[in-house]
Amino acid sequence: MQQINQARRRLIQWVSAVGGLFAISGARAHHTDTHFDDKSEHQIVYQCNKADADYLSHILFSVGELIRKHGDNVEIVVACFGAGLHLLGDPPERPVAEELRQRASSLAAYGVAFHACKNTMNGLGWTEENLVDYAKVVAVGVEDIMLLQERGFSYFSW
Repeated sequence: MQQINQARRRLIQWVSAVGGLFAISGARAHHTDTHFDDKSEHQIVYQCNKADADYLSHILFSVGELIRKHGDNVEIVVACFGAGLHLLGDPPERPVAEELRQRASSLAAYGVAFHACKNTMNGLGWTEENLVDYAKVVAVGVEDIMLLQERGFSYFSW
């Protein structure tokens, strides 16, 4: 019974996040510029360094909630390194649910940046061809987080 309730809760969270993104996307369809054209009032970088399904689900849900609350006034980066890089794998070498991959793709289509650590890629023997199209390769994932913080981004780790 507890597993059913947890699965139901995850489904409701996912549906509400996706629904909110569709609503935001529909509202944005009337103009062509993105919220990255001007400096957003809020900036946040999420550390994503695990491939665990619950971990990834929590990060992606939180990202969606920030967009629903702040709309075009928040710039979001998800910095993927270590096992978290598999979220951006095409295909991932570790199991990452298709639902999570679709959520990340939907968020990227909205304007969320997903950064991929080149150091981790090298360790896996990956090139840019092993990544989803929306991934931006950065030299060092942890350095990327540091540099974003120096630019004023808040840092969040699960």
